[in-house]
Amino acid sequence: MDPQQLRTFVTVSRLASFSEAARELGYTQSAVSQQIAALEADVGAALLARRPVGPTEAGRRLLEHAAPLLVRLEAARADVARLAGAPSARLVLGATPLAVGAELGHALGEVRRVHPRTEPVVRVLAQGVLPAQVATGEVDLALIDGLAAPSDPLPLPDVGPLRTVAVDEQPIAVALPAGHPLAGRSGLALADLSAARWLDAPDLTPPVARLRAAAGVDGFRPATRYQGTDLRGLLALVAAGHGLTLLPEPVLAAVPGVAGAPITSPRLVHRTELVHGSLPEGPAALLARLLARSPEEVQADQA
Repeated sequence: MDPQQLRTFVTVSRLASFSEAARELGYTQSAVSQQIAALEADVGAALLARRPVGPTEAGRRLLEHAAPLLVRLEAARADVARLAGAPSARLVLGATPLAVGAELGHALGEVRRVHPRTEPVVRVLAQGVLPAQVATGEVDLALIDGLAAPSDPLPLPDVGPLRTVAVDEQPIAVALPAGHPLAGRSGLALADLSAARWLDAPDLTPPVARLRAAAGVDGFRPATRYQGTDLRGLLALVAAGHGLTLLPEPVLAAVPGVAGAPITSPRLVHRTELVHGSLPEGPAALLARLLARSPEEVQADQA
């Protein structure tokens, strides 16, 4: 299966247009049509209906395979390029919003001390896109957070031979309006909150489907959807009574109008992992070593 034909098929399917796909890819429309015809001959099935343009049943099935296949190809290219290339002064870190903290600030300070010509770039992005960006070299490494059982790895997609290292685990609490009847409880069962109003903020907090899976019950219907990575805005909605959400317990300390109650059943933590591929010696490799240090090593350095 030709990778370029597969990319063209994905682009036509996304844009629902041969002409728009040709414009985006820099081909003629006839070249796009020829690539789709060659791919259909290769797999032995019609993949795209022509009027209107859209994937057939076979095409929809191929699309399920196409995205991970193309990511793995780009990941392989980027991995070999990193190993074969000269040492780079570039440092681009991807991070989910709740993974950015004081430890990262300290580590970046040490990187700038050792590599004074480096200008670090931090890109705050949603969890779903970061593993692929690490694999394909769009970012050098990433800090990704999420909900997990204690000491369990985060359920990240398989996009290539990436290394993951746990860098932090914090207790989880439900964020409530300050006057909520459950505010101040010493512990709550997640399943008991399934009928409550919830905020669905997938770029910041565990999606409601993850809450259902963790609690083992239905429910957790979103009352309000929050699209974005601004934590202050999310907490303002909590304070105003628009819904509950799960956050690391330390985040909720001293937030006006918001109270937190620990989740004690099931046992869950807010876990942050460092994710990276091969890293030739340079600023990115140094940052990876600093972020992967144990708390004992950090305290020893500060003593």
